[in-house]
Amino acid sequence: MSLDPVKLTADLIRCPSVTPAEGGALQLLEGLLAQAGFACTRVDRNGIPNLFARWGDKGVNTFGFNGHTDVVPVGDAKAWTHDPFGGEIHGGELWGRGATDMKSGVAAFVAAAVDFVRTTPPEGALVLTITGDEEGVGRDGTRALLDWMDAQGEAMSVCLVGEPTCPDKMGEMMKIGRRGSMTFYLDAAGVQGHSAYPHRAKNPLHALVDLLGRMTAEPLDHGTDHFDASTLQITTIDCGNPANNVIPAKASATVNIRFNDAHTSASIEAWAQTLIAGVAAATGVTFSLRTEVSGESFLTPPGDFVALVARAVEAETGIRPELSTSGGTSDARFVKDHCPVLEFGLVGRTMHQVDERVPVAQITQLKSIYSRILQEYFA
Repeated sequence: MSLDPVKLTADLIRCPSVTPAEGGALQLLEGLLAQAGFACTRVDRNGIPNLFARWGDKGVNTFGFNGHTDVVPVGDAKAWTHDPFGGEIHGGELWGRGATDMKSGVAAFVAAAVDFVRTTPPEGALVLTITGDEEGVGRDGTRALLDWMDAQGEAMSVCLVGEPTCPDKMGEMMKIGRRGSMTFYLDAAGVQGHSAYPHRAKNPLHALVDLLGRMTAEPLDHGTDHFDASTLQITTIDCGNPANNVIPAKASATVNIRFNDAHTSASIEAWAQTLIAGVAAATGVTFSLRTEVSGESFLTPPGDFVALVARAVEAETGIRPELSTSGGTSDARFVKDHCPVLEFGLVGRTMHQVDERVPVAQITQLKSIYSRILQEYFA
């Protein structure tokens, strides 16, 4: 009997798995996969729930799926039209937190994998890595699964991440890479003084504004073959000064950068340090920089794997997907160090919103796409 991805999505939505709570979601999946002959292992780390499931032997051609069952908070539950953890179908749509991001994607690839091994057992293996920490800090989710796999000699030959990738129409976009993401936390230390006697002070705000001006004066680049231009955004400037006639002693700013494959986080930090040194020498203000890197940019170049997924999407939707590197970060940024990785999933229009929902037909269609990918990959 075929596994219904719509029912499975609804069952997963009814599991209140707000990061980092497991909520019963991975237990549900583990039971279904074990019944289908998958060897399942919980790979929890530091209280974060993770599930590894393998069908087939080690050391053979192995197709992998990756996804997450954790969701963001619902916000104001009273603002929802339907129970955010009800998994209800109304107007041809399945409603609830995680309906789009990404319990439907997980349900679709689990259903496709289970049906595939039951009806046409492949000459190879399937691996499913499902985390409860994609919407959180991400330190103990997919990273923990990959660390465990390395220690156990487990490997995927390729991996498909089931995140929502389509802006408006099912099938219109797949991700072959992602921009890198990093944040600068800048602190400037000067000398406090009276604003009427600026020669007796060193204004850290002037120096900080000078530095930020230099950072934003020119674009970091003009884009590359598969990426748009990198972006740098000042997100806050603070000094905590309540007085209008006092030059503050300290000031701080935060800068977020989304960068393409023309850079690494290290090269961008080195560029910033050069600018900092110039402003510090000119003003006498002391700077400190703390850098937080969410992920490096990466690209899975167009080739056999990309072409296979694109063909399957087009065959099921009638649309040839655009090969994109747009958007924020995903757990593909961790998987790319393990094996070639792509992303394809549903239309993500309502993800993280109040009244998150997905057309039921899209969930069924997504399972069909994943099933076709498996059939062609192992053909």
